[in-house]
Amino acid sequence: MKYVDEFRDPSQAKKILKEIDILCSQIKLTEDRPIQIMEVCGGHTHSIFRYGLNQLLPEKLEFVHGPGCPVCVLPRSVVDNCIRIAKHDDVIFTTFGDAMRVPGSKQSLLDLKAEGADIRMVYSPLDALTIAQENPDKRVVFFGLGFETTMPSTALSIMQAKKQGINNFYLFCNHITIIPTIKAVLDSPGMRIDGFLGPGHVSLIIGTNPYDFIADDYHKPLVAAGFEPLDILQSVWMILKQLKNGEAKIENQYQRLVHKDGNASALAPIQEVFELRDFFEWRGLGSINHSGIKINDNYADFDAEVEFKLKEVTVTDPDICQCGEVLKGILKPWECKVFGKECTPETPLGALMVSTEGACSAQYSYGQNIDLINTK
Repeated sequence: MKYVDEFRDPSQAKKILKEIDILCSQIKLTEDRPIQIMEVCGGHTHSIFRYGLNQLLPEKLEFVHGPGCPVCVLPRSVVDNCIRIAKHDDVIFTTFGDAMRVPGSKQSLLDLKAEGADIRMVYSPLDALTIAQENPDKRVVFFGLGFETTMPSTALSIMQAKKQGINNFYLFCNHITIIPTIKAVLDSPGMRIDGFLGPGHVSLIIGTNPYDFIADDYHKPLVAAGFEPLDILQSVWMILKQLKNGEAKIENQYQRLVHKDGNASALAPIQEVFELRDFFEWRGLGSINHSGIKINDNYADFDAEVEFKLKEVTVTDPDICQCGEVLKGILKPWECKVFGKECTPETPLGALMVSTEGACSAQYSYGQNIDLINTK
């Protein structure tokens, strides 16, 4: 396939859906429940809702929306620390657009910007580095977040700052890692996931080898998947085929971009600049060992946590917000008590309603619409 339309071909989708239906009828679970496949990546969640794939699958099969949206798992305490930094008169605070709307304890970065703080949306950390060069009398802070997908560009910006002697540039590092996250899901009480759609973008960086433990130790299949409708449907078919045959393997559907050993050029700057944290707090999931990274001692001069003497504080979500249950697959987005009422994309109470990759935002935006395939 060469063109995107080929990955959205309704006739091909219908063929795969028929095979999926046959496979589902042949798979017998030990308990009376649907076959559950977790898409770890928020990009997959967005595609599933956008194209109505969840409505096209057999009733015996359902998606569970995992913790793969980095904005969605930001704890309120991290947002509160962002606000503490941004309130300094000599600070220009920079970050990606969707992070500006994540609610903290009392306000979001967007609220603080409306009050006059110098908070700017950027498209990459190198944009923030340019701002630091243009404003030598200001401390410029980049709020770095995301899985391994965005780590290389952040690391390269820090390396560039050191090379050029730019001493007013800082990183508030909240990057997270995918492997401990999946392990935490697998170890959670009552876990009933039968297989995983592996994140395509992260896998492009780290490869598929790091997922081997999922098959070896937990006997669950994982398929690294692309983001177009046929990518996702084919990956589901590959998982179901393994389940039918009683297999648990790591497979790669996204072979046009993903390789088993990952991208060495992207991994090198990550290893140069960062090291693992002992613990990292996730919204809805609690603390997960070695799931976050921080700047290592060689680049400590660029660490905003050191510069602004930040402390780690745990802040719980509002009682009415059920993002945690949705992240764990216990609830569907529409089953949350405040979904579409007090909590909407315009007035988000929880982080899952902020990002377009959040399960609640995707459900709210696309609802029951099927704009790809009409199976009637």
